[in-house]
Amino acid sequence: MRAHAFVLAGVLLLVSALAAEAQTPRIAYIDSQAILQEAPGAQEAQQEFEREMQGFQQEMERMGEELQRLIQSYQQQQATLSQEARQARENEIRRKEMEYQQRAEELEMQADARRRALVEPILDRMSDAIEAIREEGNYAMIFDVASRAIIAADPALDLTSQVIERLRATGAGADSEDR
Repeated sequence: MRAHAFVLAGVLLLVSALAAEAQTPRIAYIDSQAILQEAPGAQEAQQEFEREMQGFQQEMERMGEELQRLIQSYQQQQATLSQEARQARENEIRRKEMEYQQRAEELEMQADARRRALVEPILDRMSDAIEAIREEGNYAMIFDVASRAIIAADPALDLTSQVIERLRATGAGADSEDR
């Protein structure tokens, strides 16, 4: 009877170990920065963004140069100006500085919105690819090393190349849809 109890206990232990092993969630990680650099359309989106930003930069440079000319002119003529004229010029310089700052803020908001518009379709495709790989591989969680939340991990758990391959495989058709 005692041997029978040992066998039964051993079988129960083995079954519970197998059940626990079967329930261990699979985890993996990706490097979203590496994926974004390699994703189809990402470099083109970055180049388009930079081209569009050149106009913004030129506008800011023109406004900055105009402000500098006002300041230099004021500094050169300051000694010969009446109190009222000095006050008027100082007010004009302050007004131009405020305009410059307001326009810089507007352009920065426009640039952020444009960057999001260009990158969002790529991020959506990336997210879809990651989710498909997660489902196919039965992963409970996939972490992103770019977030720096992962300190160390087994390279065998890295799915970055799989995501890039999937994006490349589906990227040719998706690029033409986004433009």
